[in-house]
Amino acid sequence: MEPTVTPRVKVCCIGSVEEAWTAIRHGASALGLVSAMPSGPGVIADERIAQIARVIPPGVASVLLTSRQDASGIVAQQRAAGVNTLQLVDRLTSGTYNDLRAALPGVAIMQVIHVTGPEALEEACDVAPRVNAILLDSGNPSLAVKELGGTGRVHNWEVSRAIRERVDVPVYLAGGLRAENAAEAIRQVGPFGLDLCSGVRSDGALDEGKLAAFVTAVRGLAGVVGTAS
Repeated sequence: MEPTVTPRVKVCCIGSVEEAWTAIRHGASALGLVSAMPSGPGVIADERIAQIARVIPPGVASVLLTSRQDASGIVAQQRAAGVNTLQLVDRLTSGTYNDLRAALPGVAIMQVIHVTGPEALEEACDVAPRVNAILLDSGNPSLAVKELGGTGRVHNWEVSRAIRERVDVPVYLAGGLRAENAAEAIRQVGPFGLDLCSGVRSDGALDEGKLAAFVTAVRGLAGVVGTAS
């Protein structure tokens, strides 16, 4: 898919209604709500996820991050949360994407691909026709304690760019993004959207100054998206 002129900003690890509105005021087009994970920041109770999702206005995506690998469990989780988008941070091992679509019409599916090496390109190309978007992150699901996001690390953006050029769905870029490297990420990868958590937080709380700086950096790059040779 061709990149957009100005990438969307998805603010993840939203922990409260107040953080949700702070992100929205600064132009976030999607808010990530993190359910139980084997590791990483931002996890909140399912009850709080539902509470926050209820106040997210139309036009802003409410995104449930789930580490569940069974379609039936994911369906139950979405119905309880009331979100309009699912972010699958691990691979399905029981059930299929078609099962999710049949049970949850109108709910978008975003699959995370952990860019641990060039093999991520094949995985992304295989998954892309079955989902609404792909999110490229820096985790490693092969570790004894899985890393399924929130690492704060940058991965190989050359692989990410190759994936963006090959797939026909929107691609979000995550992993170690902050105001200081947003411009380079946009130039090198040309993503549809940028996803961030630790890069806009201080002592675990959403830092409005860092978020404002990040959004300013992204908006300043309009017109140069995907221009790397």
